[in-house]
Amino acid sequence: MALRALIVDDNAQFLEAARALLERQGMRIVAVASTGDDARRRLDETQPDLMLVDIDLGEESGLDLVRSIVHGERLDPPHVILISAYPEDDIVDLLDACPAVGFLSKSSLSAAAIEAMLPGEAVP
Repeated sequence: MALRALIVDDNAQFLEAARALLERQGMRIVAVASTGDDARRRLDETQPDLMLVDIDLGEESGLDLVRSIVHGERLDPPHVILISAYPEDDIVDLLDACPAVGFLSKSSLSAAAIEAMLPGEAVP
């Protein structure tokens, strides 16, 4: 079974490009969202294995969204990987303080890179 993912980014063009790329590589994108509220709704509706969350959601912080999901009331939250156009070196302090399983630059996004970050049992 393919890994089921929710992508959260405020850039509609990136959402569609990432969806197309990851689906071609065998992932199942169950939903996309552009705001924190939309992401929470989609999470409840689709119960993905994984969320890819942009660090900067315009007026919102993707880091705050990740914290609320990982440390929230969900019994089995999905794995979360942060994504960003920023280089990792520029945001390393933010990443260290976040409960995400990892970080990928948008230019390095691929199903293989995502699967390499997840614990073995997370990849169906």
